[in-house]
This record gives sequence, structure tokens and C-alpha cells, in this order.
Amino acid sequence: MSGRAGFVSFVGRPNAGKSTLTNALVGEKVAITSAKPQTTRRAIRGIVHRPDGQLVIVDTPGIHRPRTLLGQRLNDLVEATLTDVDVIAFCTPADEKIGPGDRFIVDQLDQYPRARKVAIVTKTDKAGRGRVAEQLLALAQLTADKPWDWAEIVPVSALTETQLDVLADALIALMPESPQLYPDEAVTDESDEDRIAELIREAALEGVEDELPHSLAVTVDEILPRPDSAVTDVYANVWVERDSQKGIIIGKGGARLKQIGATARPGIEALLGARVFLSLRVKLAKEWQRDPKQLGRLGF
Repeated sequence: MSGRAGFVSFVGRPNAGKSTLTNALVGEKVAITSAKPQTTRRAIRGIVHRPDGQLVIVDTPGIHRPRTLLGQRLNDLVEATLTDVDVIAFCTPADEKIGPGDRFIVDQLDQYPRARKVAIVTKTDKAGRGRVAEQLLALAQLTADKPWDWAEIVPVSALTETQLDVLADALIALMPESPQLYPDEAVTDESDEDRIAELIREAALEGVEDELPHSLAVTVDEILPRPDSAVTDVYANVWVERDSQKGIIIGKGGARLKQIGATARPGIEALLGARVFLSLRVKLAKEWQRDPKQLGRLGF
């Protein structure tokens, strides 16, 4: 069957709804979501299967001005990703006015002349029609002094699935003619270990304050199906940067760590298709966001 297939990357400020939109288009959770900035730390590929082609969405960290070595590496990851994709889709929420951060990101897109550019107004369920119309107009004006223009401007709501088909069709139309790039059953190329680590980190992010979200990392040591049992044992570590943070994650009498496990377990069980015993340990990697060796050990 002839069709189109290619890569699109969603970019935007932290919390612009990129990961939620990725999951909604894929139809399955492949990227974790959180209200905390810089939740996404890797280029996560989600695969969208359509009758006329295949979209590979590369969900990237939010572009930001980095304060740590980790932040710089995340920005470098975004830059490397955007160099290779066919379409860059800039996301901005309907309920937040376009500001300096948005303009900074749109200016960065000048560096990627090969990719077509699309603008997406996200979270339209949070704004009235008038506000959405204002945002569409503001986006059109963002490229007034650019040598390029938006190929499409599409308002969507991932939460209510409004206009998702319109967006998918628009993106497919911008892709090169190509056979499909992934088999029909594929939804992501992430390993089980990586997806489990992300589910645990998502659970750990709930309710934490200040700098702690940036200080959290998760690694998975082993995934071991028990012989002659329907249970799979998962052994994982939650890493923090300072001793004081260990107490916050563990909680009084271990209550918070148990809650993290209880929150993460259903998603892990759905992923593995088995009952799961989840063993979590909290470990210290001092100032890991600024330490090249520690970053390497933690997968960055």
C-alpha cells in the first residue's frame, strides 16, 4: 500500500501539553505526564497508525534556558532530534497568552529549515472560543518577520479528543511518501525497563515541591517473572541528590514510598500483562544533575 510516513516532534514550553497530546494520538500511554516542568527527559517515540500512513511522534523535553549540565544535555537532545524530523509542531496552551518563552522557541526553529512547521493550540477545553481565536491569531502573527510560515495551525484538546483526527490528517499530509516505518502492533520503541522507570518517576513526582522534581531519577535493576507463578518481581531505585530528599521520598514510616509503589503498580501491570511485586529503594547520587559521570550512570 502506498502512503506517507515520517517523524514529527512536538516542541513548546514546559507544560504545554506535548506528552498528553502524544499519548492521545497514539491511543496509549507512552509518555508520562506531570504538572512539574521538565518532566520529559528523553526523546520518546510514539507511533500513530492511520489508514493513509504512519506518524512517528518524537516527544522531547521542553526547550528552556538550562541551569545544570542535565538541562544542557536535554537541550542538546532536542536540537539533535529537530535536525532529523520531517515536521516540527510548536505547541502552546489555549489558556495562556503567548510570551517571551514561546517567542524564544519559535526563534530557535529558524535553525531547522528542512522541517515543515505546524502550530498547535493545545488544551482548548480550558478556554472559550474567543480565547482560542485570539491564540490562533497570535500564532499567525508570530511568523510575520520570518522567512517561513506555519504549514498548518490546528486547535486541539487531548483531554476531550477534539480535532485529534484533523491534526493527524494534517501531519500525515506533510510527511514524505514512504512505506510504514514500524509494524502494525508497535506503539513505541521504548524498552519495558525504560517505560517502567518512567511510570515510577511519574508516581514519585506527585505532590513533591520546589527543586525535588528535578532531583529525581529512576533506574530499574531487574524484571524477573517468578517460576511457576503469575507474579513478576520488579526491582527499581529512586535516586535523589541530597540526604534530606531521601526522607521526603520515603515519608514517615515509609508511607510515601509505599504510595509511590501503589500508584505506579497498575500501569506496570498493564504494561507487563502480569501481577507485579514492586520493590523500590531510595538511593543517593550527590548533585547528579551537574556530574557527568553520575549523569552517564543514570542514562543521560
